[in-house]
Amino acid sequence: MSEPTLLNKEIRDWLMDCGLFDQLQLADFTAAAGYFSLSTIAQGEEIFHEGDAGSFMCIIHSGQVAVQKTNSDGQPVTIATLRSGRAFGEMAVLDGERRSASCVAASNCQLLNLGKDSLEKMLNDAPKIAAKIIRAIAVSLSKRLRMADGQLLSQQI
Repeated sequence: MSEPTLLNKEIRDWLMDCGLFDQLQLADFTAAAGYFSLSTIAQGEEIFHEGDAGSFMCIIHSGQVAVQKTNSDGQPVTIATLRSGRAFGEMAVLDGERRSASCVAASNCQLLNLGKDSLEKMLNDAPKIAAKIIRAIAVSLSKRLRMADGQLLSQQI
């Protein structure tokens, strides 16, 4: 196995820090790092737009991201602000559907990105690690769905 590059070590460390992949071992993080990329997004820059085809997901390393939906007047409304460690854009990567919301950098951000193609490549090259990554994403989505269900229920009472 080749020695990880400086960039891959940085990605590995960021993956270990984000808290999303607690079930992974050090070797898993090292292997997974090669499938992720890093990006820096300036405050106010749109990361993706509601309705776009979803070709990647992100994990926030630093900064904040506003999740926006378009209201009936065609105006963007911020429905959530995501902070360090949160993943977003993963639904479209997993289900192939269009983006359900827009995401805009609410501050300068550093992001870890996982493309749909990279996830497919990981599934072929390292299926056990890919399964752990996908499971962690599914658990995160499940927790968010349970919270949303609880919020809907509390609004009805």
